[in-house]
Amino acid sequence: MRCVSLRDFRTRGTKALEGAAADETVLLSGQQGPAYFLVPALGDIALEDRDLRRALARAALRASWRAAEASGLAAISDREIDAEIDAARAATK
Repeated sequence: MRCVSLRDFRTRGTKALEGAAADETVLLSGQQGPAYFLVPALGDIALEDRDLRRALARAALRASWRAAEASGLAAISDREIDAEIDAARAATK
C-alpha cells in the first residue's frame, strides 16, 4: 500500500499517484494521521460498492459497540431496553 500526503494529492493530483500499481490501494494522510483510502475500481463496480458499504457498516457497528461498552449500556437487559423504547414512544405521543 502506498501512502500519499493529502497536500501532495491536492496540489499535484495524478503526479502524486505515479508509481502506484493499477490495483494498489493508496492511503491519503494528513497532519492528524490517516484520512482516506483510494481503492481502485476493478471489475463489477456495483459489487465492489456493495462490499465497501458493507465494510463501512460493520466498522460503524463496531464503533457503536465500543461506545456502548464504554458507557456501560452494553450490560443492560432486554427488559431495560424495552422499557427505554416504551418511554421514548410514550414521550412522542
